[in-house]
Amino acid sequence: MYQPIENYGLIGNMRTSALVGTNGSIDWLCLPHFDSPSIFAAILDEHKGGRFAISPLDPEVTCRQLYWPQSNVLITRFQSCHGVAEIIDFMPVTSGRTGPKALELVRKVTGLGGRLRLRLTCRPAFNYAQDTHETTITKAGACFHSSTQSLGLATNVALESDGTGVTGDIALDEGETAVFVLQQIEGGAGCGLPFTADQAERAFAETVGFWRRWLGRCSYTGRWREMVHRSALVLKLLTFEPSGAIVAAPTCSLPEVVGGIRNWDYRYVWVRDAAFTVYALMRVGFSQEAGRFMEWIHERCRQPNPDGSLQQMYTLNGEKKMPERVLEHLEGYRGSGPVRIGNAAHTQLQLDIYGALMDSVYLYNKYGSPISYELWKNLRRTINWVCNNWQREDEGIWEVRSGPRHNVYSKLMCWVALDRGLRLANKRSFPADLELWLKTRDAIYEQIMEKGWNPRRQAFVQSYGSEALDAANLIMPLVFFLSPTDPRMLKTVDAVNSSPSRGGLTAHGLVHRYNPEQSADGLEGTEGSFSICTFWLVEALTRAGRVDEARLLFEKMLSYANHLGLYAEQIGRCGEALGNFPQAFTHIALISAAYNLNKALDNNRG
Repeated sequence: MYQPIENYGLIGNMRTSALVGTNGSIDWLCLPHFDSPSIFAAILDEHKGGRFAISPLDPEVTCRQLYWPQSNVLITRFQSCHGVAEIIDFMPVTSGRTGPKALELVRKVTGLGGRLRLRLTCRPAFNYAQDTHETTITKAGACFHSSTQSLGLATNVALESDGTGVTGDIALDEGETAVFVLQQIEGGAGCGLPFTADQAERAFAETVGFWRRWLGRCSYTGRWREMVHRSALVLKLLTFEPSGAIVAAPTCSLPEVVGGIRNWDYRYVWVRDAAFTVYALMRVGFSQEAGRFMEWIHERCRQPNPDGSLQQMYTLNGEKKMPERVLEHLEGYRGSGPVRIGNAAHTQLQLDIYGALMDSVYLYNKYGSPISYELWKNLRRTINWVCNNWQREDEGIWEVRSGPRHNVYSKLMCWVALDRGLRLANKRSFPADLELWLKTRDAIYEQIMEKGWNPRRQAFVQSYGSEALDAANLIMPLVFFLSPTDPRMLKTVDAVNSSPSRGGLTAHGLVHRYNPEQSADGLEGTEGSFSICTFWLVEALTRAGRVDEARLLFEKMLSYANHLGLYAEQIGRCGEALGNFPQAFTHIALISAAYNLNKALDNNRG
């Protein structure tokens, strides 16, 4: 049986990550990096995908999960009438960039009372379950060798091989432990070194210490502090430490509706998503991560496309190509095929990325560190490109596959790019073609007000000449394009906040990004509500002074987090998590909404 998406917790080391189910099964892990081929992918194919499970044999068991306080170390507890045991799962990390290799996954099982019997099953499926491998039992544990990769499983538990994997029975009395450490074997030889319980304990203490020290830099002390902290910890997990890049999500092909075809690979770096992540982290005191991302984006600006543009997404190391292909041999989560890796959206034109980028640079220069002249020269060239290309049609923030159009949100973010460029040039006295930039910025503004506003709908719409609403337009007051109390903005908020039966996008307090029936996106089927859009509505209401309404909506939205405070990209009709998980976009918006709503509540109290 497939676990619900919301039944998983995330562990990681800022190079890769793993999903651990409440049943004790690791059903997703790519090594050595986020975008590497999977080792375990049972979440995409129950039978072929591979997993690393430590599960109770007693069918009458209660499963619970929680994070070790202020960390990304995960605890899974099993409790029955016969005994209690827990698994501590983590990936060792240190505060330095050159700490322990990011290829270790530690699972420590401890008996807490009585005697609970568990079964270990470790069955890798290398290269998205495309490569065969050999399994060898050793004194230290087991080895798994394929033509492309090798793993070693070190343990103090006796294992048996069934050809493709290993199994082992565990029965622990109170205080007894069993340790399992998964390591990638360099060069395909040997089976790694034995990993003792003492070593595991030291690695655990170092890892908890790392996360606590990192979270200790958080400046947020307002309401919903635990949810903000958890979101910040998720965003940190999604950073790629070697380069400073930030992935949109650690998974691929988790469906936007079960049985549908809207299944995408998000294990890459979207300039938009990463820039928004920088904004969210800086909001709560994490400027160091913003600095690392500035290093990464500086490298991308040094290597623009031949026409001077940037690509909207890159690999973790800044490569521009990630061809999309279908893995026909995998059935997909609960039969939701096709399973896609790579992402064809990297070939699209998405003009909104420039606004997100320039906004993050502007904020970093203001609240982090002054940017260099070398970076400014590259940014100046990019802004000049926007001046010459903002009138083009594009595929927009939602990456539709129905062809380009004049998306209002894209024009809005081009305006942001020019506005932040002007502010930065004036603030730092940088040389720039200020006359051209000012003229272009004003032209974009006038065009949005003329063509983006639909008098009949009494709202800003998705694209010029369209009747369809787009929740992305809720961001207008957030980027200071319009006053939050401007009559047009208030009417747009009300239009989005009405039910679909009345032409709106909000059902039961959950906001859809657009209505596919009104705005064809080139894909079949429907999708769930888009969580970032709900948090955008919270912010729009907050800034409009409708604080009580915003707080109720925010509190309702918090109830849709899973048991660990994690969110997927979307929420289905029954409240289930849909799409890739956890999603950076959602946690970014949660932090921003919490920050601004808390500030408004404090002001009202005063």
